[in-house]
Amino acid sequence: MYQALYRKYRPQTFDDVVGQTAVTQTLKNQLINHRMSHAYLFTGTRGTGKTTCAKILAKAVNCENPIDGNPCNCCPSCRSIASGACMDVLEIDAASNNGVDNVRALRDDAIYTPSEVKMRVYIIDEVHMLSMSAFNALLKIIEEPPEHLLFILATTELHKVPATILSRCQRFAFRRIMTEDIVDRLNYIAYREQIDLEPDAAAYLARLADGGMRDAVSLLDQCASAATGTIDTEQVCKTLGLAGERKTAELMCAVGAHDAAKALSIFSAQYAEGKDLAAMLDELCTVARDLLILRTAAKDAGMLSGICTQGELKELLSMFSAEELLRMTAILRDAAAGFNTSANRRIDAELCLLRLCKPEAMTDTQSLLARISRLEEKMASGAFVSQSTPPAQQKEQETPPWEDDEEDERPPLPDEPPPMETAPVDEGFWVSLVQRLRTALKPPAVGMFAASEQSPVKGNLRGGELVLTLRDDMTKRFVDKPEVLQTVAECASAVAGRQIRVTVARPGEERQNSSGLDRLLSFGAQHPDIVELK
Repeated sequence: MYQALYRKYRPQTFDDVVGQTAVTQTLKNQLINHRMSHAYLFTGTRGTGKTTCAKILAKAVNCENPIDGNPCNCCPSCRSIASGACMDVLEIDAASNNGVDNVRALRDDAIYTPSEVKMRVYIIDEVHMLSMSAFNALLKIIEEPPEHLLFILATTELHKVPATILSRCQRFAFRRIMTEDIVDRLNYIAYREQIDLEPDAAAYLARLADGGMRDAVSLLDQCASAATGTIDTEQVCKTLGLAGERKTAELMCAVGAHDAAKALSIFSAQYAEGKDLAAMLDELCTVARDLLILRTAAKDAGMLSGICTQGELKELLSMFSAEELLRMTAILRDAAAGFNTSANRRIDAELCLLRLCKPEAMTDTQSLLARISRLEEKMASGAFVSQSTPPAQQKEQETPPWEDDEEDERPPLPDEPPPMETAPVDEGFWVSLVQRLRTALKPPAVGMFAASEQSPVKGNLRGGELVLTLRDDMTKRFVDKPEVLQTVAECASAVAGRQIRVTVARPGEERQNSSGLDRLLSFGAQHPDIVELK
């Protein structure tokens, strides 16, 4: 009869246990030095080795020929316990034996000495499932057990165990197993079972296991049963009904571009292939979490889940702000939580994608904050273009009032030359100035200076004066500040190699401020033959 891989390759000694060195070494030292406790409590997530270590400990305390704290697995006691035939080592499921009557029967049987081995061992799995009355019935015998009795309690929810039980046990915390350790174990099992497992597929299975060795080995067993050749990442996704990192990255890219049509098309194709809807949303939520980690703690790449590669994450990072990622994770978690009571999961998932792609359709506070943060980032980068005033209206507003006034009594000048205007700065000078300002100024002022034609600020150089022409009132609010103008003047002087003074003018303001005296002086300089009037 076929035996599941996680049972076939369950560790039989402390040295075989993967990723729990702190626990196994402590237990081995206690066995070697004969300093065993009467009650142990093993805590940790599923598949980390709690029950396995409990069985190994039961064999080790009864082994006739222990080897450096490990059971020999050869003596009659070890073989009897390993096969489950030993009547003195009992494994009890607290989920189905959680009443006070069950604990009373256990307590009455525990006082008898063992008949086959040296110590009677009770392994109570999922001990947090016991009722409060059952816990109270267990207190006395755990506190003062007979010399031949050993209790080993295991639980995945430590907070449900009463403090009175915790204080009577030695507690050992089993941590999640590292991805690298799981990959090594999967490769070992694949080698022994002659399974052609690619390294990328092993790493992907290890990430899916989320620190649980049993989950990883079970997934490998499932993939090996479905595959006819090499097990690669694509085969793993196909067998387990997952979208895969490439499709997940494409879907997240469509969400970042607010392309609802493309997002729904990708989702529909995955749904038609039989992908699990909850798994797809969970992968999206995991990618959003990874992007948030990169944005807030970019140096710590070890915190990433690995659903998408770091290269794909960096490409997606520029499409989302931190507020948007927080909004997305909240929407995805709410949608996944409602799947248990949903009448139509597909509709719920599609509505979730639409909420992700269309934040402007949402009026909640989190969506509004996400939209505001995106606008702030565009303003800081200089990519924000104000369209509040059309160019035609701006041109009309820039026209001096006296030019449109038909009743203006200003005396006409003969052959009046056009007013003197400042010349635009040299392109190389402006580019060099913008580069210096990028390091000298801070957002949002730095976003107002750009080397392109769409720059909110333009410069005109006249001798030792640089006149900054501002596009609109918002630009003026950010730039027309003493500290900003002082920084611009220092950078302009450094680029020009001489002292430059900086002033601010709105479009057309220079022409409007030209006085009549300046115009007369200019006319007289160009026509010296005219007799001066007395």
